[in-house]
Formats: sequence, structure tokens, C-alpha cells
Amino acid sequence: MWSFHNIANFVNDWLSQTFNPTLVTIIEMVIVGVCVIGLFAVLGLVLVIMERKVSAWIQIRLGPNRVGPKGMFQSLADTLKLLVKEGMTPSGADKFLFNLAPYIAMMVAMLLMAPLAFAKNFQMWDMNIGVLYITAISSVSVISVLIAGWSSNNKYSLMGAMRAGAQIVSYELSAGLSILSVIVLTGSLNINKIVLSQADGWWIFKGHIPVIIAFVIFIIAVTAETNRAPFDLAEAESELTAGFHTEYSGMKFALFFLAEYVNVFIVCAIGATLFLGGWMPFHIGNWQGFNHVMDFIPSSIWFFGKTFFLIFLIMWFRWTFPRLRIDQLLNLEWKYLLPISMFNILLITAMAIGGWYF
Repeated sequence: MWSFHNIANFVNDWLSQTFNPTLVTIIEMVIVGVCVIGLFAVLGLVLVIMERKVSAWIQIRLGPNRVGPKGMFQSLADTLKLLVKEGMTPSGADKFLFNLAPYIAMMVAMLLMAPLAFAKNFQMWDMNIGVLYITAISSVSVISVLIAGWSSNNKYSLMGAMRAGAQIVSYELSAGLSILSVIVLTGSLNINKIVLSQADGWWIFKGHIPVIIAFVIFIIAVTAETNRAPFDLAEAESELTAGFHTEYSGMKFALFFLAEYVNVFIVCAIGATLFLGGWMPFHIGNWQGFNHVMDFIPSSIWFFGKTFFLIFLIMWFRWTFPRLRIDQLLNLEWKYLLPISMFNILLITAMAIGGWYF
């Protein structure tokens, strides 16, 4: 199967022959950092235009169609606009925390990229506790939202931040239990081992109905965690002007904006890895001929294809369902999703102990 492994090995071998081991490690870290920043920039441009085109397609309209061929350069125009806008800091704000919040949001998103397997043998950090690391670091993102809302010295921003805090903390429980279902079946927290366990079929197919339920709950929960509609109570324009980032402008607002889309990519990448096999091609049991044909498709295409499919699904939600009230949002989690998730994890545990899966 074709992968980026050979390119990574070539770069590592060339650096090892040219520099001492300490310098090699530093240079490789710098290269990885630059690549992640580049990926962030590309994701921001691609996902913004994808959001606009998907919404236009669903609403039977054209969408962006002026800047570039069929409006494809609209994201670049938006980026240029944000770059030249003046960044304002309210006079009553806590300036240090106000300026720190967007950088925390971006740093959390960058840290979450580390254990993701983008292709076969192509991973920044292959750690034994990859899934635990992701769930732990992702929970820090709420701190940037709370800091932004409180430091702005704006009642609407503070209200949006408090809503976001309640929402993210609540839905993390259901998302965590859904992730735990795959860990129970796999017996490992390592991302690569979870992907390799799906060589004879993805867990969403091998795990029967309980894993399908876990997948549906996961998609709902991460949609709420990333403050996407219909769970965008923290940014409800009709109620809170813009929520926790009301007072932000220029590049500070752009960092929050970019972090939201990158977080959508990350949660979809996690969903694709746990339930849809990650970079693993679509294999069916012992169908050697069919599996061999699927192996011709590069692993990176499988990974990004599955991830962008889930991103499309989340964007579809936005233009299909109306925004929930805050009480409806919390009722959905505490009265329905959490009890279903807890019962579902018991079923999956029994299924794993009994070996009642494909």
C-alpha cells in the first residue's frame, strides 16, 4: 500500500547523515510544526469554502461565485480582509487574558494533531495512550472559551462563554463513552492498533447495532462540543450578538474562527479512525481479491475521504435542524444521550467479553 512512510524515512535519513542527533530532532520538530501550521491554513481555506458551497447546495442557490473560478478564492479574500482589519481590545477588558484566549484555542488544536494517523506509517507521535491523550487535551479547549468570555468585560460574551462551558462539559461525557466503546472492543488506547484491528472490517460494521448507536451518539456529541448548529447556543447571533467572541476582531477573531474549523476536522478524523477504520481501506473478511483492489487506493485518500464525509455530515446538520434552546440542549444530553450511552457501553462490554462480533 502506498504511503508517506518512504518520504518521512528519506528526510530522516538525510538529516541523520548531515547533522548530529540532537540537531536532527530539533529540525524534525520544526518541520513538523511548519507542516501543521500549513495544514491549518489549508484546512481553514478549504473548510470555509466547503461550508459555503454545501450550504448553497442544500438551499438550492449558487453560493460564492465572484472571487476566482466559481468563487473558489472567496476564502482567500476573507483571509486578506481579516489580516488588514484592526485588532481592537476593549478598554475595560483584561488585556493579557483577552489576547491569550485565541492562542490557547489554537495551541489545543495543534496538540490534538499529534497522535492522528494521517496515512499508513505517517503519524507525528505514536503513543500508547493516544485516545486518552486526545480526550484529555480536547477538554482544555473550554478554558479558552471561558477566558475569552470573562476577559472581554461584556455581559453577552460572558453569557456565551458560560453556555459554552456547560455545553462542552456535558457533551464530553457522551462523546467519551462512545469512544470507550471502541476501546473496549479493541483492547487498546493506541491509535495505530485501533486502525489495524479493523483490517478485516471497520468497527461500525463489525460491532453490530451497539457500535452504530455509539457512532450516532458520538457525531451528535462532537457537533455540540464544537459549538456547531443546531447546538451553537454559545454563538447565537439572534440572542448574544456573537457569543464569547463578540469583542474580538482582526486576527484574534480569525484564530477563533480557524480553531473552530480545525476542531471540526479533528473530531471527524477521530470518528473516522475509531469507527470507519482511519487510513485502513474497506476490507471484507477473507475476500482477498476485493481487499487487494481496495489496497490500491492510497491510505491518505481513505483517511481524508472518510474525514471529509463526516465533515459534510456535520455541515448538513447545520442547514437541516433549527437551533435548540439551552434547556433543550442540556435535556438532550442528560436525559437521553447519557443514559443511552451508559446502557450501550454495558452491551458492548458484554459483546466484547462474549466475542459476539465479526
